[in-house]
Amino acid sequence: MRAVYREEPCRSALNRVTGMGFRWSLNPYMGCAHRCAFCYVRGFERRADRPSDDRYGTSVRVKVNVVEVLRSELHRRSWRRETVAIGAATDPYQPAEGRYRLTRGCITALGGARTPLTLITRGPLVVRDVDVLSEASRRVAVTVSVSIATMDEALAARLEPGVAPPRQRLRAIRFLTDAGIAAGLALAPVLPGLTDVPRDLAAVLAAAREAGAVHAWSNVLNLRAGTREHFLSVLEREWPAEADRYRRLYPAGGSGYLRRADADPIERRLAAVRRGIPITDRRRIVLSPEPDPEQLPLAI
Repeated sequence: MRAVYREEPCRSALNRVTGMGFRWSLNPYMGCAHRCAFCYVRGFERRADRPSDDRYGTSVRVKVNVVEVLRSELHRRSWRRETVAIGAATDPYQPAEGRYRLTRGCITALGGARTPLTLITRGPLVVRDVDVLSEASRRVAVTVSVSIATMDEALAARLEPGVAPPRQRLRAIRFLTDAGIAAGLALAPVLPGLTDVPRDLAAVLAAAREAGAVHAWSNVLNLRAGTREHFLSVLEREWPAEADRYRRLYPAGGSGYLRRADADPIERRLAAVRRGIPITDRRRIVLSPEPDPEQLPLAI
């Protein structure tokens, strides 16, 4: 299913965030052609009265002026150079980026303004920007997380219909870390009953370590309203035996998070697997920021 791209300017580039591990986010696009069945953004789309079902991702807003607006915001006297997360709501390396190069421009702007950045993507196109990521890494802290939920390519194809296969994403991690960039794994989301078996978790972590990942983090599936309905429809079609169990695990009207009694066993399995397959920084080249220039006192 091909996406329609709408070129629409934005008024602001940086978004203030609460309740997350970062205070600022940046999304050069709204809507995502990857159309992942579990995407939590479907919930936000539903609350905004926009399609969260199979139509999600068929219309993508392209913020054609986002780089210029970002540069202006970064030059405000009030800007404190806090970390900016790119891709928190929509993938910055979905296919449109190949044409518009907005993510690339934003990385250049952030690095030039000495603003740390963290980036999450499922798109191997990130390797195209190794040059600007390397340049930014010499000025500020830069981390890249490549998201992989499973090494099972058949399973991934049904869950992430618009995304490149897992092995291709692993090659992106290798390419970036070989260049000295701090790239790692986002094992996300972990899907109860589908990807939370220890051997499956271990397969992803082991493949990421082999690819040179310098960090790894994970989260368990969240199914808030909007995402829940679509994901259940995918289960009914692809794994009908799982649908009733997911209705019990994620009841309608709930928070979208697993109850502690259901989440704790998964977290324990994750912790055990991570202890057995530790991810450490083994880069031969490590790009790190140079210290800020100091103004010497004027001798009188």
